[in-house]
Amino acid sequence: MKELNPSLRNHLLIGFFISIWLFIFAFFIRPFDDGTISFKIWILISVGFSMIAFLCYALLAIFQKWVYQRISKWNIGFEIASIILFQLLFLISTYAYYKFVLNGGYIFLQFVRIIILKLALISTPIIILARIYVVKLIPAKIENILPENDDIIIRGENKLDILKIRKSDLICVSNAQNYVEIFFLDGHQLKTKLIRSTLKKIQNDFDFLIQIHRSHLINPSHFKAWKNQDTISLTQIELPVSKNYREHLLSL
Repeated sequence: MKELNPSLRNHLLIGFFISIWLFIFAFFIRPFDDGTISFKIWILISVGFSMIAFLCYALLAIFQKWVYQRISKWNIGFEIASIILFQLLFLISTYAYYKFVLNGGYIFLQFVRIIILKLALISTPIIILARIYVVKLIPAKIENILPENDDIIIRGENKLDILKIRKSDLICVSNAQNYVEIFFLDGHQLKTKLIRSTLKKIQNDFDFLIQIHRSHLINPSHFKAWKNQDTISLTQIELPVSKNYREHLLSL
């Protein structure tokens, strides 16, 4: 999965769903029942394991949102690492609960083999499906573009990093280390604003922008002319064009 829904609310709902499922699975299926566990202990196991699952997933949701805000990207590697992190948190927490609250007799390796592996084999596909589903709850990119007034909203990592302008006023976006510099028109005056984000994220959010250089995206409606084979003129600004993107720009 190459996208992440960073919403804590949505992921807390996943955590709640997992906790309810674990309670039902542990209490009614009793996957590691050896005939010596009393009804009271099964209640403690089911309730304890389900609450731990919710708390572990809540910690994962907070951590992955923090990571996503720092790097502004997600990929299969991060997704696999997130699921592994959840299972590790769940393993450590449940084993501590099993030993110190339930006074369980299994050593660590027995606990992993008899209890955790069974739970992981069942829970992992459910977690994957739930995470795929919450990605579908992300507002579509088109919602960043409001057709009725042609406005776009450019958001950065910080809450104060926000710029609302007309799509037609956006000229270009340039990389500026950990920021991007937005060039836009305010009336007939050229203005700029720094926003903490990445060029890749801006391009993903606003696919009408065209890359002409590893450090520059342009709004093609502001293209004016070629100054030479390595430079183009836009509205009130000139930018370099790298040879990797020249042919694509010429074909427009």
